[in-house]
Amino acid sequence: MKDLFKLLRRFLPPYKGKVVLNFFFNLLAAIFGAFSFGLLSPVLGILFGTKETVHTLLPFEFSTKVIENNLSYFITWIIDTYGQASALIYIGMFIILMVFLKTGFTYWASYVMIAIRNGVVRDIRSKIYRKMISLPLGFFSDERKGDIMARMTNDVQEIENSVMNSLDMLFKNPMLILISLAYMLYTSWSLTLFVFVMLPVTGLLIGRVGKSLKKESRKGQSKQGEILSIIDEDISGLRVIKAFTAEKKAVERFERENENYRLIMNRLMSRYFLAHPMSEFLGTLVIVIVLWYGGNLILTGEAGLSPQQFIVYLVFFYNIINPAKAFSTALYSVEKGLASMERIDKILTAESTIQEKPEPKTITAFTSKIEYRNVHFAYNSQPVLDGINLTIEKGKTVALVGQSGSGKSTLVDLLPRFWDVQSGGVFIDGVDIRDVRLKDLRSLMGNVNQEPILFNDTFFNNIAFGVSSASEEDVVRAAKIANAHDFIMATENGYQTNIGDRGSKLSGGQRQRISIARAILKNPPILILDEATSSLDTESERLVQDALTKLMENRTSLVIAHRLSTIQHADLICVMEAGKIVEQGTHSELMAHNGIYRKLQRMQGVEA
Repeated sequence: MKDLFKLLRRFLPPYKGKVVLNFFFNLLAAIFGAFSFGLLSPVLGILFGTKETVHTLLPFEFSTKVIENNLSYFITWIIDTYGQASALIYIGMFIILMVFLKTGFTYWASYVMIAIRNGVVRDIRSKIYRKMISLPLGFFSDERKGDIMARMTNDVQEIENSVMNSLDMLFKNPMLILISLAYMLYTSWSLTLFVFVMLPVTGLLIGRVGKSLKKESRKGQSKQGEILSIIDEDISGLRVIKAFTAEKKAVERFERENENYRLIMNRLMSRYFLAHPMSEFLGTLVIVIVLWYGGNLILTGEAGLSPQQFIVYLVFFYNIINPAKAFSTALYSVEKGLASMERIDKILTAESTIQEKPEPKTITAFTSKIEYRNVHFAYNSQPVLDGINLTIEKGKTVALVGQSGSGKSTLVDLLPRFWDVQSGGVFIDGVDIRDVRLKDLRSLMGNVNQEPILFNDTFFNNIAFGVSSASEEDVVRAAKIANAHDFIMATENGYQTNIGDRGSKLSGGQRQRISIARAILKNPPILILDEATSSLDTESERLVQDALTKLMENRTSLVIAHRLSTIQHADLICVMEAGKIVEQGTHSELMAHNGIYRKLQRMQGVEA
């Protein structure tokens, strides 16, 4: 329960007004319900002659004695006026009215709860997504993508199905129980004291089973995340699976995890479905014990209760049992939901290593140079960059070459602060980028990656991505510069054609040209090109290289290249090895130096 209240304190404050309304409607429903049951005692007593008739109406005041006297007075008057048979009809109609009011207020309480429940679920889902977008890239390199997706979908759905669907019972049933207990205490405190001894025993048994649910539910959600990861990996790598005839191995891996999930869910659901029969059996057991104990007290005259009062007492006690059973079932569901909340909190409470300063500097333009000053960086204590010093003048093109794993991509990723340096610093116009507002910093840059990152949307929206003010003319102009306009117009709906998941309807060269058009439209002063042509055929490379040449005009460019033929005209070429810049100069200077760069040229069959 402590974890539940903690969850509610986090997400209920925006709905305080609705919570108060829900409480008010539930209170009225409980009062009218208690009133309709409480009316049975004087009615039965007067009708069957076990209670004296009342002919004196007392002035109204809030006391049980006056209320009971005046109720008995009106019942006596109805019986004297209309007779016993007719009195039953009138009293029955009055009870129907009370029950109508009770059910009406119960509905309004549930209606208000709809807005609370759906609002909280929306807020949780929005918080997860906002947090996910704000987290650094390092967080996702340590997590399985399928598991993150499971937390955003299945775990949130579990909270909606268990915690939020149980809120109505958790808010309403305690009120019904308290009002019923208040009447029971008023009627017979000694018998109610006996009930108080019995109920905690049943609650303890139910609670022990409920705790085991949380543990099993956590295992189930975790295993579901693993299954989603396997599905995602196998769909992405289906070509490799088929090429290596590894279908059997893939199926065996999936079925092994699927079977483990089945076993976990068997244990979980066997405990979950134990809730209702266990609470019903224990509730019936307690009623029988109370019936035996209370009946003996009445038969011996020790209870101080009349038979009709004992009947109404049992009605109120039964009115506790049903909400208590529903309450226990809700607690089972809540335990499942809290296990999902713990998994979600791993995202919500994750600390972002990329933080803005409380009062960051504003930067609107790039005017001079980019500097890497004695930069050191490591992934999980594994050194990647070791003492990098590099100056990139405005308007110049700097190319980074070297073997895979030499630190090229990491070096360029430090510029937009996808990662932060461990020591040293990166400066733009003499300002440490850690002192600059992140949005301003990244607004200065455009990225074209080796693997174009496109969205399941139209050509227009992919090119205009991140540029909210882009007009159709602007998008078309950018597409023409990127050599993309002709193949876009050849599609059925032109710029409004959907390109499929990750641009699956396009060739590699077409996807890259759309990516270049997006960078052209943004019109950034600094360009980061990460092996933008390495995976293309000769014709596509020519078109993309032509688009890149147009894109790089009058801009500062930082280029990562494996195909050395594409960067021979760069103003500065830096050769990286083991996290260090081991050679730098123009193409002709490096060829004359006859070092690593020339060796790489020979390996690619290029000599100049």
